[in-house]
Amino acid sequence: MKILVIGSGGREHALAWKLGRSPDAECIFCAPGNAGTAEIAENVSIAAGDLQALVQFARDNRIDLTVVGPDDPLAAGIVDFFNAEKLRAFGPTKSAARVEASKIFAKELMRAQKIPTAEARTFSDSSEALHYCERVKFPVVIKADGLALGKGVIIAPDAATARSTINEMMNQGRFGDAGRRIVIEDFLRGTECSLHALVDGSCYRLLESARDHKRALDGNQGPNTGGMGAFSPANNWNKELQSKFETEIMQPLLRGLLQEGITFHGLLYPGLIITSEGARVLEFNCRFGDPETQVLLPRMKSDLLPLLEATIDGNLSKCAIDWDTRAAVTVVLASGGYPDKYEAEKTISGLDDAAKLKDVQIFHAGTKRADGEVKTAGGRVLAVTALGLTLEAARARAYEAVSRIHFENCHYRRDIALGVIN
Repeated sequence: MKILVIGSGGREHALAWKLGRSPDAECIFCAPGNAGTAEIAENVSIAAGDLQALVQFARDNRIDLTVVGPDDPLAAGIVDFFNAEKLRAFGPTKSAARVEASKIFAKELMRAQKIPTAEARTFSDSSEALHYCERVKFPVVIKADGLALGKGVIIAPDAATARSTINEMMNQGRFGDAGRRIVIEDFLRGTECSLHALVDGSCYRLLESARDHKRALDGNQGPNTGGMGAFSPANNWNKELQSKFETEIMQPLLRGLLQEGITFHGLLYPGLIITSEGARVLEFNCRFGDPETQVLLPRMKSDLLPLLEATIDGNLSKCAIDWDTRAAVTVVLASGGYPDKYEAEKTISGLDDAAKLKDVQIFHAGTKRADGEVKTAGGRVLAVTALGLTLEAARARAYEAVSRIHFENCHYRRDIALGVIN
């Protein structure tokens, strides 16, 4: 089969790597890809947001399956474009992608289906939002309605922060149209957990659990990022929570989508917080997580390709997923200054040395090859994943690999998978 993976991050490198291990994979293309995908696939210089060009490439090159990595193309309806041309694509339609593309749509859906989540109010007028903040209990969580590269969620500890955040989002256009409408919700205390599920419209298969580390700095400090690391399995997840998750979250969600006239085919990724009262939904995502994909796929022993095809065809009930019982830890190496302004074009050394370590896999994100060298080209640069018999062993191996990689102003958290981090 000819496979096209859309995107340029660590998630897409991991997807291309895993799909390339399938005996049915003839060749893999990545659009636009990065320096890592160029080693295992053919990069195509088409931006992930250029939907028409991607459709044309898939048609001209007789691509058998296209796998969409990022959220923006899904929200823009890329799967609808492919379906209209009778081209197979993995991912939800534009209508189904609203569970991620609109926080307000997701909140209304959860409220209608009584899915456990934080109490919230939605606003399209900044003066009303500012007035509301005069009488709430802090901290509160302020979310841009639309997609904001994983950075549109701000925890406001006090009224002053809330006011400035509302003004930046709604009046100053900090996140463009994504922040013109906002959600203000109660702050929930607990530990976060990421669950992924392949969904074929009516049936689903859960992937293994994982925990992401969103904050930029050690000790869960600093601004939110796209994710600075992850580990799997999650140490705050168990069979009892999973049972309630399926009956209280997954099943009501799919029922609610069907009532809206939406049949979901693709990857559904609820971000959860485990509170003293159980699991609560923080948000829904409709694509593979990043860096969760980089920590989950090395643990997946099953062939990913037939699973994706069964998801598209509605045949997941016939599928099972086999997992490596070992733990995995992923550490993200970022450019200095990330998630704010950062420099690029820094030469990366030590990649080959790190890759020699047993059970280590390095996934590229913001990288490119220039002048015969691999250089930085983004905020999150690399994701280093290691497997181990225990979480502690996987963590030690991941950081040993990290210690062999160098680029100017490299930044990474040193506490990934170290104890329980909120």
